[in-house]
Amino acid sequence: MNSKIIFWMNDDLSGLGLPKILQEKYNFDIFGIFDITDKPKKFFKKQKLINFSKIWFFHDHINKTNQRPDREFLKSIEEKYKVDLGLLASNERFFNKFNEFYKFSPDEILLILEQECKLFEKILDEVKPDFLIMGITTLLHNYLFYKICQARGVKILMIRQSYFRGRYIIANRSYSVDHTEYDEKHNFGSLSEFQNYIKKYDATADLVSVKNKFQNSKIKYFQAILEYLFSDNSNVKSHFTYYGRTKFAVLRITLINEIKKKYREYFINKNLIRNIENKKPFIYFSLQLDQERSTLIAAPLFANQIEVITNIAKSLPNGYNLYVKEHPMMFLREWRSISYYKQIMSLPNVTLIHPSVKSDDIIKRSSLVVSINSTSALEAGFYNKSSITMTKQEFSYLPFVHQIKTLQELPDAIKTSLKKKVNISDLNNYLNLIESNSLKIDLFGLSYDFDYIFHYNGFLVDVEIPIDKMQSFLEKHRNSFEKLAAEIVKKIQNYQSK
Repeated sequence: MNSKIIFWMNDDLSGLGLPKILQEKYNFDIFGIFDITDKPKKFFKKQKLINFSKIWFFHDHINKTNQRPDREFLKSIEEKYKVDLGLLASNERFFNKFNEFYKFSPDEILLILEQECKLFEKILDEVKPDFLIMGITTLLHNYLFYKICQARGVKILMIRQSYFRGRYIIANRSYSVDHTEYDEKHNFGSLSEFQNYIKKYDATADLVSVKNKFQNSKIKYFQAILEYLFSDNSNVKSHFTYYGRTKFAVLRITLINEIKKKYREYFINKNLIRNIENKKPFIYFSLQLDQERSTLIAAPLFANQIEVITNIAKSLPNGYNLYVKEHPMMFLREWRSISYYKQIMSLPNVTLIHPSVKSDDIIKRSSLVVSINSTSALEAGFYNKSSITMTKQEFSYLPFVHQIKTLQELPDAIKTSLKKKVNISDLNNYLNLIESNSLKIDLFGLSYDFDYIFHYNGFLVDVEIPIDKMQSFLEKHRNSFEKLAAEIVKKIQNYQSK
């Protein structure tokens, strides 16, 4: 095969074994775009493990300039590729309220967008790739590249985790399964049988694993601090995502955030409810993790979760309460501000639930589940509850799921959804669809291993990558890469046969 494949990769370079195998075993022409810091770049300039036809370091092409942005060019990009750059930029975590280090001016943002678009068009004009392989899009720039590729007819092979633990889907969109065919392997007769089966494969177990493993080693933590303090910090000038991140600023804000985290934890433990009461029927809403693609990219119009909760509360039928639960992984973001929690708690008929309470326990007792972009909308069906979601997801087609496009639809959607029942056959079909169109592989574990070996257990990503250590890592996980590559080739062959 001599098809051209372009890879988009970020600091998690655990997936480098995939282009290596695709080149060695299947003779693809491999290109790469790398959204990485300065130190790992040295690895690519020296390594001979993978023979890339050409590589681009994304940040090398995004420069600080005093030029005025070309608004006409940006307008033409929006029209050509059907993207709303203003909406995307307004939710980009580096451009908005989440950035504690640097405030971008409107012109700076537009100039970055302009340079990104010109780079992407230049790459695609030069390479004319047949396929783009990437993980799920998490930032504005890789999402923008994905949209431009899609508009230009480049076939997308996006690797993402399914709801079911250890199963990964390769599809052309973040919310889709490419095929509708499936093997009728499962035919559970009751919801309890279904529940017993899926408990073994619940992907939330991976979240627990992240919580227990990620950034949870004191030795690695202090090693990372020493490496950071006694090495150069060139990214401050070369990477717009690092603007303002001087060593002093990073240490100062890290210390402040640790204090905030402890203070917020105290408030959470003292004020958030741990015991679910059934005095009145209630509707359940699970908060999304902040600074994540689940809202910023997948649901930009619903990114203001206070506004969403307020509107749900206003739409409650008479006699209903709203239970809102904090996301257990928000500890990675030092939790939300206390004022944020107080805003939610001040809303009438709204109860804020402690993050330690199991979502299953809340769903079982609820009358309806509402989510922006959460798997709780799917999990509702496991307990004979209907749900409302605000984004298109792989399970949105299920009859018990009601997708809305505006908050104004909530009152009617809630009334309608409260009357819906779940059909076990729909869940059987969904399970069969996913298992028939997914790959059983432990990419989570692979990524953890990479972080532990190279990134001080996730504490520091701007590190040099020794070629011998990378070679050992790739050989260690070769079986997984070969398995993934074989599935990728099947997908490519399927595209080529159409």
